[in-house]
Amino acid sequence: MKQFISVNDVDSIDALVKQAREYKASPLLDKTLGAGKRIGCLFLNPSMRTRLSTQIAAQNLGMEAIVFNIGSEGWALEFEEEAIMSGSTVEHVKDAAPIFGKYFDILAIRTFPSLKNREDDYSELYIKQFIKYAGIPVVSLESSTLHPLQSLTDIITIEENMPSDRKPKIVLSWAPHVKPLPQCVANSFSQWINAWGKADFVITHPEDYELSEEFTGGAAITHNQDEALKDADFVYVKNWSTYKDYGKIYESDPKWMLTNKKLELTNNAKVMHCLPVRRNVELSDEVLDGPNSLVTSEASNRVWAAQSVLSRILKTNG
Repeated sequence: MKQFISVNDVDSIDALVKQAREYKASPLLDKTLGAGKRIGCLFLNPSMRTRLSTQIAAQNLGMEAIVFNIGSEGWALEFEEEAIMSGSTVEHVKDAAPIFGKYFDILAIRTFPSLKNREDDYSELYIKQFIKYAGIPVVSLESSTLHPLQSLTDIITIEENMPSDRKPKIVLSWAPHVKPLPQCVANSFSQWINAWGKADFVITHPEDYELSEEFTGGAAITHNQDEALKDADFVYVKNWSTYKDYGKIYESDPKWMLTNKKLELTNNAKVMHCLPVRRNVELSDEVLDGPNSLVTSEASNRVWAAQSVLSRILKTNG
């Protein structure tokens, strides 16, 4: 694996999950694999679980992890080709990225969409420019459209809790929120579950909250949440803003919040969320603190997902 930007970079989801579960059982299994190697973790927006889990994963493999917050600790970067840099940007990515390529063996980058211009966000200019100019493997710690480490984590968590006698039903359910959020997690979860191919997959959301068919193709889609929840084994809860009329909130109907009453429609479904979560807006306290919640174990699995990806890159690139 030369890079990790989406599920399309992965030869075998099953192999990555198997490796992650082996690391979970024995975190220091490959403690010298990354000896003498460095990973640079560059953040263009805030992070907690992604940042910490990636550092821990690298250290478990013997790598040195260096974290750099570009927005607050470095120069403002320009990403457009042939830009006339007479504004607020100080350094072009084509000058900065090759230096990162000399300092590090792997570059891990977290960017975030503006939610103002869909064409700009969905072009993935930022991460593509790092890939173009760094000359070393690049790992996405979330981009404008996808969050692949989270999605690998989600599949690891689902496999740990899968029914053994049948194909599970997985529901991705939109949730209310107080502000517009990106489609990254929902896009990525849809893309990975579809590629994984081991579940009956349903997406439910209010009208006008359709995601890009590039990521949802193959999933059943309904605006009736109760219908979607019927007999579900897993419910993945996440807010996202509108895709077609980009970055908007049309409604935040509290009726879409998942509660124990709604869980009665399911097959005693396990509940997932990527965190952070707005309690009693996206998910009720009773669900988050109840026996069906997987959010804590899901978040802890972020380490093993990152460790699996980094080890695969190290083994591929020497």
